[in-house]
Formats: sequence, C-alpha cells, structure tokens
Amino acid sequence: MSARLDEMLAARRRSTPVARLRALAQAGQASRPDAGPAGRPAAERCDICRAPLPDDHRHLLHLDERRIVCACEACWALHSGDPEYRPAGTRTIWLEPFDLDDELWARLQIPIALAFFMRSSVTGGVVAFYPSPAGATESELPLEAWEELTRRNPILSELDPDAEALIINQLTQPAQCAIAPIDRCYELVGLIKSRWEGISGGAALEEAVPAFFAALRARAGVAGAVR
Repeated sequence: MSARLDEMLAARRRSTPVARLRALAQAGQASRPDAGPAGRPAAERCDICRAPLPDDHRHLLHLDERRIVCACEACWALHSGDPEYRPAGTRTIWLEPFDLDDELWARLQIPIALAFFMRSSVTGGVVAFYPSPAGATESELPLEAWEELTRRNPILSELDPDAEALIINQLTQPAQCAIAPIDRCYELVGLIKSRWEGISGGAALEEAVPAFFAALRARAGVAGAVR
C-alpha cells in the first residue's frame, strides 16, 4: 500500500475503527469463479476434479495453505479424511452474552475491529485472520490471552480445530460474536475484498458486514444450542 494511502488511513483511524481495515498481505482466501460470457460469473467448479458445482456445495480447508477448497460430493467424500484436508464445520452458535472487554481485546493484539480465530492442528496454536480490501492476513495469538478468553467463555474450549472459528465484529456496540464454520468466515473475507470501495470501505462495511452477521445470527443457535 502506498505511503499516501497509509497517511489517509491513519487520519481516519483517529475518528473511527472502520479505518483500521487496511490493505494487508493476501493469504488463504476462498476461491472465486472466473468471469463467463458477457461478464457473467462462470459456474463454480470443484477445485479438485473441475466438475461443475451447485451454489450450495461442500468445502474443505487445505491445512498447510489455509485455503478453502470447493468440492463436489464425490471429492468431498474421497478427500475429507486426507491428512492435508479438513471438512468445514457445520454448526453456528451465536455467543450472547460473551465476556470480552477492551483490556482483553488489546491483549489479543488485534489491530482491527473485525477478525476470526481458528485453532490450528498444524501449529497447535490459535491463529487470527483479519479481513481487508486485499484479502486476509493471519497472526498467531498470544497463548496467555487466548487462555484467558477461554476461561471467561468456556464454550471456546469446544472449538473444533481447523473446521470452525470464533468470529468477532467490534464495528458494532455491543460486539457481535459467534462460532461459525470456517468456510463462512472466509466468505466474509471474500465479501469485503469484492465489495470494498474507496478508502473507508463503502458498501463492504456499510452493507455487506451487517448483512453477513444478520444472516449468521438468523441461522444460529444461542449460547450452545446448535443449528
């Protein structure tokens, strides 16, 4: 990102946390379909065998690359047990209430107000992912801070490694928190990347993020109930 853009973002940061969503290094984003005739999106295809996919299809997480893989039913069944893949989770839990104050958020060392957190079977730790106009970047969390968050919210000890994540939106007050399938979390990254406008985000933050969390809440159970 240019120095000029960094200066503009720094100025915005003094007035709103939205401006903290800076362009960061791209890593591990969900695959997107190529454009078809007349600019229409081509039908999505299985990332493994290239068979056409319906809109409602399965996903795997490539563990080493931390990349979402779109899969047909046959490839999902064939590869979901492979050591390099992990099937995306299925449960959605709306965490309300959720014990996370400003001091603990600071200890988590999250530079923006929107992130998701995954327990990684590869590293044995917890990885934070930050959506941005450039995609997603990741960072290992301080172990002590995550342990404190889990102590306050014991349901986090049940987080299924690689398959699901804790997702937190601090752009709202109070913050919105949920456990969601890992492919849904990467979906938010794709929404922000594809709909980001200008410096402040535009539709990406004003429309896409609230709509995403509204849909997440609509399909979720609350505080341990699973849907």
